[in-house]
Amino acid sequence: MLFKEIPGLADIKRTLIQSVQTGHIHHAQLFFGNEGSANLALAWAYATYVNCEDKQPDDACGVCPSCRKIGKLAHPDLHQIFPVAATKKVTKDPLSENFLPDWRLFLAGNPYASLTDWLNYIGTENRQPQISAEESRQIIQRLSLKPYEADYKVLFMWLPEMLNITSANALLKILEEPPPKTLFLLVCQDPARLLTTIISRTQMVRVRSFTDQEISQVLIAKLRVEPQRAGQIAHLADGNLNEAIRLSNEVKNDQHELFRDWMRLCFQLEKRLTDIVKNADKLAAMPREAQKNVLQYGINMVRESLVYTYNEPQLIRLEGEEMTFVQGFAKVITPERAERLFGYFNDAILHLERNASPRIIFLDTSLQVASGIKS
Repeated sequence: MLFKEIPGLADIKRTLIQSVQTGHIHHAQLFFGNEGSANLALAWAYATYVNCEDKQPDDACGVCPSCRKIGKLAHPDLHQIFPVAATKKVTKDPLSENFLPDWRLFLAGNPYASLTDWLNYIGTENRQPQISAEESRQIIQRLSLKPYEADYKVLFMWLPEMLNITSANALLKILEEPPPKTLFLLVCQDPARLLTTIISRTQMVRVRSFTDQEISQVLIAKLRVEPQRAGQIAHLADGNLNEAIRLSNEVKNDQHELFRDWMRLCFQLEKRLTDIVKNADKLAAMPREAQKNVLQYGINMVRESLVYTYNEPQLIRLEGEEMTFVQGFAKVITPERAERLFGYFNDAILHLERNASPRIIFLDTSLQVASGIKS
């Protein structure tokens, strides 16, 4: 991955390049950006530039042995950690190294993809992903060795917020006393879930979301989308390039159907309590990340309904069936009810992350929503 392959973000690229050119390379950097941003791609390009054997003024050369190896995520001094869970192929004690061939192919296809995309790619079914304590122990062992051939050993960690408490504390120790010539690149979407002591030992690199124009250019140049449609998709994607790619491929939006049908049942609680219980069972049978995505989608739809209520159509990023649903849903979404729904959905996500029973969570949330939209 080279900086020139990432659309826009010229200011961040310039800052990262200058830090290497001036020798001000912080040993631990936290690339923070929303889902679908360039946080992962920028960290990858930065790792390439740091160890490039023929650095150019504005990018890595892309052709030296180091650039070619890091471009394939196959450099012996590039250590990669990311959330994993047991699969049919890896049934016990999964570690990142078990999934490296899949990981390389996955990122080669789309460096802006989401955690859900990754879990679907490796087939984790309904298992909760994490970065285990054993991963952290292996990190310490690997980084204690001298570099094989590069100037810097690089630890590339995607979504460190998925560290459990034991592995987070182990990472903290090595961040406090890093081996020489070691660079930690943490790619994060939710810093609030990280230990504050980890955040305090890293240099934050804030990565903004893509602009509509940047997304449109990618869709037109790389995916051959018509300019008018590219503009529409960019507006709907709201800075998320991964979502824009999904929309351009016209993948069916199952989240909308699931959320729409769920809300219709909640509106008819007295008549359809049995159906609400069955729907809770249906949602509970889905993979954990898919359950969280439905709840996050609900939060987004409540937000869009509020925007519609206040007659700000230029801020609404919906079309088709989703827009039709919002037009009806907005009739009952007052600011007070919206606040309640935000709370219900956020609490449900939190409980799912803590491994509470999905069936109880969705049934309880259904009853709360049914009460909250009528009171």
